[in-house]
Amino acid sequence: MMRVLMFIGLFFIILNARENPFFPVENVQDISFTSNQVTKLPMLKRATVTLPSTARTLESITVTYKNLDGSIADKKVLIQNAIDWHLPIFISQNYNESSSVQFIKKQPEKEKVKIKYKKVASLKFISFHVKKNKMKILTKDTMLRNFLLVKPHRIVCDFKRDTDTGSFVKSLQEGFLFTKIRVGTHKGYYRVVIELDGYYSYKIKNIRGGYIITLL
Repeated sequence: MMRVLMFIGLFFIILNARENPFFPVENVQDISFTSNQVTKLPMLKRATVTLPSTARTLESITVTYKNLDGSIADKKVLIQNAIDWHLPIFISQNYNESSSVQFIKKQPEKEKVKIKYKKVASLKFISFHVKKNKMKILTKDTMLRNFLLVKPHRIVCDFKRDTDTGSFVKSLQEGFLFTKIRVGTHKGYYRVVIELDGYYSYKIKNIRGGYIITLL
C-alpha cells in the first residue's frame, strides 16, 4: 500500500514540473533579467561643447555616467566663470597626471600684449577703429540716437549732418566681433549700421573726438 501511495505522489510531481526550470515562471513581473555581457566602448579622448552666442558665464557642468551595476548617476561641478562663447569647451581625460578627469581644458596663459585700435573704415567725416569688443568712432558729428536690431544683430547710430555721400559698405576681416559697417545718408542725418557676429548688449561712451561702443 505504501508503494502505491508513493507512486501516485511522484506522478503528480512530474505533472507539475516545468519543462525548463532555468527560466522564471510566466507572469512574474518582479524578477529582472541580468546579463554579464560587457559592451566595449571607445576610451574618451576629447568631447567638444559649443555654446550659443548668448552665453556669457559657465555656471556648472553636469556629467551623467553609468555605474558597474548599470545604474545611471549624475555629478555636478560648479564653475561660475566668465567665458568667451567663440571658443569651444573641451571635456577630456588626462592621461599624464594622477587626476583622472579634466572637465575644462584651460588654454595656456599668454603673455599680456597691449592691443591697439585698428582702423577698419573711414569717410571724410567719420572713421571706425576696432579693438577686441570695442569700436571707437571718431567724428565731430553729434550722435542723435542709437538702438539695437536683430536678424542680423546690429547696432544702429544716427549722426547729425547734411551730406549726400551715397551708400558705403565695408566688410571687416574674419575674427572681429564687428563684421560689417554700412553708412547711408538721409535728410539732416546719416545712419551707421554696425553688424555683429552674435548676440550682444552694448554701451556707448562719449570720448574726446567721438564715441566708444563696448559689446557686453
